[in-house]
Amino acid sequence: MAAKLRKGDKVVVLAGKDKGKQGEITSVDPKAGKAVVDGVNVAIRHTKQSQTSRGGRVPTTMPLDLSNLALLDSNGKATRVGFREEDGKKVRFAKTTGETV
Repeated sequence: MAAKLRKGDKVVVLAGKDKGKQGEITSVDPKAGKAVVDGVNVAIRHTKQSQTSRGGRVPTTMPLDLSNLALLDSNGKATRVGFREEDGKKVRFAKTTGETV
């Protein structure tokens, strides 16, 4: 099945502690059904000092489930993603506005 959300998409979080926050997808793991969104779901990880990096509390963005994310359309509202044929190719489009994504 084609991916509805891809790297670089602007999304909004639909559920969880970061509900309503917006960001850009930095990586997607389709097999696990998760995506990392920049600046959302930030956790503090304690790391030990090494020769290359300082130790301490390091903020890290953790993955979110794809079902908790929705694509932002041109109006800045959450929308669902559909697929249609254009020039013999399968393209994604926003269901609310109908424009290709």
